[in-house]
Amino acid sequence: QVQLVESGGGLVQAGGSLRVSCLASGRPSTGYTMGWFRQAPGKEREFVGAISRSGVITNYADSVKGRFTISRDNAKNTVYLQMNSLKPEDTANYYCAAREGYSSSSYASAYNYWGQGTQVTVSS
Repeated sequence: QVQLVESGGGLVQAGGSLRVSCLASGRPSTGYTMGWFRQAPGKEREFVGAISRSGVITNYADSVKGRFTISRDNAKNTVYLQMNSLKPEDTANYYCAAREGYSSSSYASAYNYWGQGTQVTVSS
């Protein structure tokens, strides 16, 4: 079992950048495909992107493609979400998730473990 803790959220102006982190503990993060999701008030949780166990393969939702980048440092058991050119519609609680499968997935139900989330607010 793995425990996930996100950090780095905050308030940023539109057009700005922010990096959120996800620290995994309990088991090495190399055993998991990692994903990022977000949920805004009154909306369903949506897929942001995912990264393979090795970090070589990433995939993103169309809404963030070209603006967000996921990376991981397996030596530090940490996954990062770099967010650039932020928009007010990016405002949400951002969650990292771990999946025991080898392939990535855009479905929240495919992930086995979740962090508590970190709030990102983008002001206009």
